[in-house]
Amino acid sequence: MQLTESVLTNDFVRLEPLHERHREELRSACDADPDAFKLWLYTFAGDQFDPFWDRVRKDHASGSWIPYAVMADGECVGISCYIGIEPMHRALEVGNTYYHPKARGTAVNPAAKHLMLGHAFACGANRVQFRVDATNAVSCAAMAKLGAMKEGVYRQEKTIWTGRVRDTVIFSILREEWPRVEAGLAARLADFRSRAR
Repeated sequence: MQLTESVLTNDFVRLEPLHERHREELRSACDADPDAFKLWLYTFAGDQFDPFWDRVRKDHASGSWIPYAVMADGECVGISCYIGIEPMHRALEVGNTYYHPKARGTAVNPAAKHLMLGHAFACGANRVQFRVDATNAVSCAAMAKLGAMKEGVYRQEKTIWTGRVRDTVIFSILREEWPRVEAGLAARLADFRSRAR
Protein backbone atom coordinates (compact mmCIF):
# COMPACT_ATOMS: atom_id res chain seq x y z
CA MET A 1 0.00 0.00 0.00
CA GLN A 2 1.37 3.38 -1.06
CA LEU A 3 -1.03 5.84 0.58
CA THR A 4 -0.37 9.22 -0.98
CA GLU A 5 -1.19 12.56 0.58
CA SER A 6 -3.30 14.31 -2.04
CA VAL A 7 -5.98 16.95 -2.31
CA LEU A 8 -9.25 15.03 -2.83
CA THR A 9 -12.28 16.73 -4.39
CA ASN A 10 -15.79 16.07 -5.60
CA ASP A 11 -18.92 18.18 -6.13
CA PHE A 12 -19.50 18.62 -2.40
CA VAL A 13 -16.20 18.82 -0.54
CA ARG A 14 -12.52 19.44 -0.95
CA LEU A 15 -10.22 17.53 1.40
CA GLU A 16 -6.96 19.39 1.86
CA PRO A 17 -3.98 18.00 3.77
CA LEU A 18 -4.11 19.82 7.11
CA HIS A 19 -1.95 22.93 7.15
CA GLU A 20 -1.38 25.87 9.46
CA ARG A 21 -3.73 27.97 7.30
CA HIS A 22 -6.64 25.75 8.46
CA ARG A 23 -5.93 26.18 12.16
CA GLU A 24 -8.24 29.06 13.12
CA GLU A 25 -11.18 27.97 10.96
CA LEU A 26 -10.95 24.46 12.41
CA ARG A 27 -10.73 25.90 15.93
CA SER A 28 -13.92 27.86 15.25
CA ALA A 29 -15.68 24.76 13.90
CA CYS A 30 -14.68 22.73 16.99
CA ASP A 31 -15.81 25.49 19.35
CA ALA A 32 -19.25 25.52 17.66
CA ASP A 33 -20.28 22.32 19.51
CA PRO A 34 -18.08 21.51 22.51
CA ASP A 35 -20.70 19.07 23.84
CA ALA A 36 -20.09 16.78 20.85
CA PHE A 37 -16.76 15.81 22.38
CA LYS A 38 -18.38 14.16 25.41
CA LEU A 39 -18.30 10.95 23.34
CA TRP A 40 -14.70 11.37 22.17
CA LEU A 41 -11.41 10.17 23.63
CA TYR A 42 -10.39 13.81 23.98
CA THR A 43 -11.87 17.19 23.23
CA PHE A 44 -10.76 19.52 20.45
CA ALA A 45 -12.72 22.47 21.89
CA GLY A 46 -11.71 25.47 23.96
CA ASP A 47 -8.29 25.41 25.58
CA GLN A 48 -7.78 21.80 24.41
CA PHE A 49 -7.67 22.74 20.73
CA ASP A 50 -3.99 23.69 20.68
CA PRO A 51 -2.79 20.43 22.33
CA PHE A 52 -5.00 18.51 19.87
CA TRP A 53 -3.56 20.47 16.94
CA ASP A 54 0.00 19.83 18.11
CA ARG A 55 -0.66 16.08 18.53
CA VAL A 56 -2.19 15.81 15.04
CA ARG A 57 0.73 17.70 13.48
CA LYS A 58 3.24 15.47 15.33
CA ASP A 59 1.47 12.26 14.22
CA HIS A 60 1.33 13.64 10.69
CA ALA A 61 5.07 14.37 10.71
CA SER A 62 5.75 10.79 11.90
CA GLY A 63 3.83 9.36 8.94
CA SER A 64 1.30 7.50 11.08
CA TRP A 65 -1.52 9.95 10.28
CA ILE A 66 -2.71 11.90 7.25
CA PRO A 67 -5.13 14.57 8.52
CA TYR A 68 -7.46 16.42 6.18
CA ALA A 69 -9.25 19.73 6.55
CA VAL A 70 -12.76 19.18 5.22
CA MET A 71 -13.69 22.19 3.09
CA ALA A 72 -17.23 22.97 1.93
CA ASP A 73 -18.12 26.15 0.05
CA GLY A 74 -14.58 27.40 0.63
CA GLU A 75 -14.78 27.07 4.42
CA CYS A 76 -13.18 24.56 6.79
CA VAL A 77 -16.13 22.70 8.33
CA GLY A 78 -14.22 19.89 9.99
CA ILE A 79 -11.47 17.32 10.02
CA SER A 80 -11.09 13.66 9.08
CA CYS A 81 -7.91 11.59 9.21
CA TYR A 82 -6.24 8.46 8.02
CA ILE A 83 -4.76 7.04 11.22
CA GLY A 84 -2.99 3.84 12.22
CA ILE A 85 -1.55 3.55 8.72
CA GLU A 86 0.07 0.10 8.30
CA PRO A 87 1.50 -0.16 4.76
CA MET A 88 2.85 -3.70 5.27
CA HIS A 89 -0.60 -4.95 6.27
CA ARG A 90 -2.41 -2.74 3.73
CA ALA A 91 -4.63 -1.47 6.53
CA LEU A 92 -5.61 1.85 8.04
CA GLU A 93 -8.34 3.57 10.00
CA VAL A 94 -10.47 6.58 9.13
CA GLY A 95 -11.05 8.50 12.32
CA ASN A 96 -10.96 11.70 14.32
CA THR A 97 -13.78 12.94 12.12
CA TYR A 98 -15.58 16.01 13.39
CA TYR A 99 -17.94 18.37 11.55
CA HIS A 100 -19.34 21.78 12.40
CA PRO A 101 -23.05 21.38 13.30
CA LYS A 102 -24.09 23.16 10.08
CA ALA A 103 -22.35 20.45 8.02
CA ARG A 104 -24.06 17.53 9.76
CA GLY A 105 -26.91 15.87 7.91
CA THR A 106 -25.68 17.33 4.62
CA ALA A 107 -23.69 15.75 1.81
CA VAL A 108 -20.43 16.58 3.60
CA ASN A 109 -19.91 13.29 5.47
CA PRO A 110 -20.88 10.86 2.69
CA ALA A 111 -18.88 12.95 0.20
CA ALA A 112 -15.80 12.93 2.43
CA LYS A 113 -16.13 9.19 3.13
CA HIS A 114 -16.51 8.53 -0.62
CA LEU A 115 -13.25 10.37 -1.29
CA MET A 116 -11.26 8.92 1.60
CA LEU A 117 -12.36 5.33 1.10
CA GLY A 118 -11.93 5.52 -2.67
CA HIS A 119 -8.45 6.97 -2.30
CA ALA A 120 -7.42 4.37 0.31
CA PHE A 121 -8.52 1.44 -1.84
CA ALA A 122 -7.02 2.99 -5.00
CA CYS A 123 -3.70 3.23 -3.11
CA GLY A 124 -3.80 -0.49 -2.32
CA ALA A 125 -5.58 -0.73 1.04
CA ASN A 126 -7.12 -4.10 1.79
CA ARG A 127 -8.93 -3.00 4.96
CA VAL A 128 -10.26 0.28 6.32
CA GLN A 129 -11.57 0.30 9.85
CA PHE A 130 -13.54 2.69 12.05
CA ARG A 131 -13.65 2.79 15.86
CA VAL A 132 -16.78 4.19 17.50
CA ASP A 133 -17.75 4.78 21.13
CA ALA A 134 -20.48 2.20 21.82
CA THR A 135 -22.68 4.91 23.38
CA ASN A 136 -22.49 7.05 20.23
CA ALA A 137 -25.73 5.89 18.61
CA VAL A 138 -25.51 8.46 15.80
CA SER A 139 -22.05 7.30 14.68
CA CYS A 140 -22.96 3.61 15.01
CA ALA A 141 -26.04 4.24 12.81
CA ALA A 142 -23.88 6.13 10.31
CA MET A 143 -21.53 3.14 10.06
CA ALA A 144 -24.47 0.82 9.39
CA LYS A 145 -25.83 3.23 6.75
CA LEU A 146 -22.38 3.37 5.16
CA GLY A 147 -22.39 -0.41 4.84
CA ALA A 148 -19.43 -1.07 7.13
CA MET A 149 -19.34 -4.47 8.83
CA LYS A 150 -19.64 -4.46 12.61
CA GLU A 151 -16.87 -6.78 13.79
CA GLY A 152 -17.26 -6.60 17.53
CA VAL A 153 -16.75 -4.61 20.70
CA TYR A 154 -13.57 -3.96 22.66
CA ARG A 155 -14.94 -3.82 26.19
CA GLN A 156 -13.70 -1.08 28.53
CA GLU A 157 -11.01 -0.29 25.99
CA LYS A 158 -10.34 3.40 26.62
CA THR A 159 -10.74 6.01 29.33
CA ILE A 160 -11.95 9.19 27.68
CA TRP A 161 -11.09 12.72 28.77
CA THR A 162 -14.22 12.96 30.97
CA GLY A 163 -13.06 9.94 33.00
CA ARG A 164 -15.68 7.55 31.60
CA VAL A 165 -14.38 4.14 30.50
CA ARG A 166 -15.73 3.40 27.05
CA ASP A 167 -16.49 0.31 25.04
CA THR A 168 -15.31 0.66 21.42
CA VAL A 169 -17.22 -0.80 18.47
CA ILE A 170 -15.03 -1.86 15.54
CA PHE A 171 -16.39 -1.55 12.00
CA SER A 172 -14.55 -2.30 8.77
CA ILE A 173 -14.78 -2.29 5.00
CA LEU A 174 -12.67 -4.73 2.99
CA ARG A 175 -11.41 -4.22 -0.56
CA GLU A 176 -13.94 -6.71 -2.00
CA GLU A 177 -16.78 -4.90 -0.17
CA TRP A 178 -15.82 -1.47 -1.52
CA PRO A 179 -17.79 -1.71 -4.82
CA ARG A 180 -21.03 -2.29 -2.86
CA VAL A 181 -20.24 0.48 -0.36
CA GLU A 182 -19.15 2.82 -3.16
CA ALA A 183 -22.43 2.25 -5.02
CA GLY A 184 -24.39 3.12 -1.89
CA LEU A 185 -22.41 6.31 -1.34
CA ALA A 186 -22.76 7.27 -5.02
CA ALA A 187 -26.54 6.83 -4.76
CA ARG A 188 -26.70 8.98 -1.63
CA LEU A 189 -24.66 11.72 -3.30
CA ALA A 190 -26.85 11.55 -6.43
CA ASP A 191 -29.85 12.09 -4.15
CA PHE A 192 -28.21 15.19 -2.65
CA ARG A 193 -27.51 16.46 -6.19
CA SER A 194 -31.13 15.98 -7.26
CA ARG A 195 -32.43 17.77 -4.15
CA ALA A 196 -30.11 20.72 -4.86
CA ARG A 197 -31.71 21.36 -8.26
